[in-house]
Amino acid sequence: MFLILTLALLPLGILALVASLQAIRTADLEREALLRVAVTQSARKLTADLASDRTAIALTVNAIAARTADSAMCGRLAFFLQSHTRGEGTFYIYDRTGQRLCGSPQAEPAGIAPERRFDSADAALLPQAGFLVSREISSDGKIVALAYYSRAHLERVTDPATALQNRQLSLRQGSRTLFITQRPDDREQSRYRNTSLSARVVQPDMVLTMTTQDPPATAARLLSLFLPLVMWFAAAAIGWFVVNRLLIRPLVGLRRSVAAYQPGEVLEPLRRMRTPAQEIVALGQTFRAISEEVATHETEMAEALETQRKLTREVHHRVKNNLQIIASLINLHARSAVTFEAGEAYASIQRRVDALSVVHRNHYAELEENHGVGVRSLISELSASLRSSAPAEARRFAIQIDSDNLHISQDVAVPVAFLLTELIELAMLSDPLATMQISIHGDSGSMGRARLEILSPALRASPDMSVRLEERYGRILTGLSRQLRSPLDHDAATGLYAIVIATLA
Repeated sequence: MFLILTLALLPLGILALVASLQAIRTADLEREALLRVAVTQSARKLTADLASDRTAIALTVNAIAARTADSAMCGRLAFFLQSHTRGEGTFYIYDRTGQRLCGSPQAEPAGIAPERRFDSADAALLPQAGFLVSREISSDGKIVALAYYSRAHLERVTDPATALQNRQLSLRQGSRTLFITQRPDDREQSRYRNTSLSARVVQPDMVLTMTTQDPPATAARLLSLFLPLVMWFAAAAIGWFVVNRLLIRPLVGLRRSVAAYQPGEVLEPLRRMRTPAQEIVALGQTFRAISEEVATHETEMAEALETQRKLTREVHHRVKNNLQIIASLINLHARSAVTFEAGEAYASIQRRVDALSVVHRNHYAELEENHGVGVRSLISELSASLRSSAPAEARRFAIQIDSDNLHISQDVAVPVAFLLTELIELAMLSDPLATMQISIHGDSGSMGRARLEILSPALRASPDMSVRLEERYGRILTGLSRQLRSPLDHDAATGLYAIVIATLA
């Protein structure tokens, strides 16, 4: 969202920045044009000022060379120069022998050697002395006049009419440079950006240069330059803050509330948050209405499940009672049996009904927690029931149980119960005074599997055992092992039966 806002406002920021840069460029061009006008105007003023002085000096030196000058002519020239230069101009007239004919009363500035007075140059710069010297030679070449102009006079003459801040003026002639204004410090000058323009003065080899200095790039100037970008970033930040406060944070809170929702709860996602966005408020109210409807359905489903559990409990209770009634009827018929063999047949049937009843009772006991049938309690109860219904001579038949805390499904518990019933009955008939060990332990190499072992001396190979297995028990044991989908191993030498059964995790 922030990137979208930033990109949306970026064209406006770029346009403002381009406009600001264009304004700065326009200001630079205007300042450069103003500087060009100023340096041209100053060069013309200086040229005109020097030309008028040279005209007066030329008249004087030519009159002296022609011997037509009167005694007051030098005084008139001095008065003219003094009034024209405001007392800062001095002049000196010499002949070829070096004799000074007339001039200002002040001492001549150092800088031009006597043998260089008649050089052909009309003007020369004296940077060390700080003067501009104008030279005028008479027509016959015998008289020369030297006029000296100080920095103060040159600065006053070249002062432009336009107001330019931080300007610097200098005259350059070849390799010599005379700074009319104060020479800038190199360290101070490095902090500024300079703009320089030049114009010809007096003669082609002398140039007037005017330099203006822009103020340094201070924080305020940089801020004004990048103000459009700052405004663009501020607009994007304010937009992000507003969107975050009004939209994103309520949506994030709404998402967290929905993510933490548990069935049966009533969602109140905007209970601790207020937002003027009516769409988000409506969305929160919709979630609340949906959660209320879900909670109502959960309550109805819980009530229906409880009703179903009660019905299931009632069905199991009636099945258990029916099995008990069947066992009681078989017991009554066994008592009225005429022969011993008929009584034993009734007792055998009763033991199998009791085994089924034990499985059903244990399954019902574990049904509430969906753990399946507990193996340890199933074997213990089944062993006790079989001993109680055993023949009289086998009432002392001992059964030892070693079992892990395992659970099996009802589909496995029924054939296991019948398998144990068949083997215990077979052992009781073969040797009523023997003992039996029943052990069941989980298989460490395979999850969800356990090994059931029944060990008894009464199950060892014998002629009677072979007859019983062949006539009846062998077929039943084979059928039960098929129901358990596992082979039933038999060690006739030790009387061991073993089979692997499936357990619940």
